[in-house]
Amino acid sequence: MRVAIAGAGAVGRSIARELITNGHQVLLIDKKPSAIRPERVPDAEWLLADSCELSSLEEAQLDRCDVVIAATGDDKANLVTSLLAKTEFGVPRTVGRVNHPNNEWLFSEAWGVDVNVSTPRIMSALVEEAVTIGDLVRLFTFRQGNANLVELTLPEDSPYVGKPAGLIPFPENCALVTILRDGQVYVPSQDQPLESGDELLFVVSADKEEELERLLAPSLHGG
Repeated sequence: MRVAIAGAGAVGRSIARELITNGHQVLLIDKKPSAIRPERVPDAEWLLADSCELSSLEEAQLDRCDVVIAATGDDKANLVTSLLAKTEFGVPRTVGRVNHPNNEWLFSEAWGVDVNVSTPRIMSALVEEAVTIGDLVRLFTFRQGNANLVELTLPEDSPYVGKPAGLIPFPENCALVTILRDGQVYVPSQDQPLESGDELLFVVSADKEEELERLLAPSLHGG
C-alpha cells in the first residue's frame, strides 16, 4: 500500500515508521525545509512541498496513493489536504488529524475526511475507560455506517454476569467484538460467559448506545 503523509513532524514520522515496519510504501511531505530530515526515516520518500497546493500534490503523484494522512499541526492545512486528495485525486482513504477539539465537527466527508483522529478525544476516552464501570465510553467513530467503537466495563450487579454471550439480547446494529479479561483478549463465542469486571468492546450504531447501557448496567441507567 502506498501512503502519503502530510506533515513530517514527530507525529508524521512516527506514523511513517510504523507503516514502513508493516511493509507499506510511505511518502512524507512537508513545506518546511527544517522538517525534511531523511535520516530520521531513511526508508521513506521525502518531498519538500506545501500539501495545500494542487501542484505540490501533483508532484507527489497522489493519484497513485491508497491512503493520504493529513498529520500537520494546523487543522486548516489538514482539511485542505484531505479535500484536495479526495476530490482532485480520488484517493480511496483519507485520515485527518484534529489538533483542536472545537474543530472536530469540520473533519467530515464534506471536507473529504473519511476518518478523523482527535488526540484530545482519544486521551479523554482512555481516561474514562480506565476509571468508569457500567458507563459506555466511546473510543472511536467510524465515518462509514454511523457506527462507533465503544467500551463498557461490566459491573458486578449486571444481570448478565455469568450468562453466555449468545443468550444476551443485544440491540440491533450492535456487535460484541472483544472481551478483555485479566490482561487477555478473548474473541467472544456464543457460549462464552461474561464475568464481573470484563471490559467489553462493541461496534454499535449511535442510536443504540443508551439501550446497550440500560441492558448491561440497568442499576446505573434505569434499565
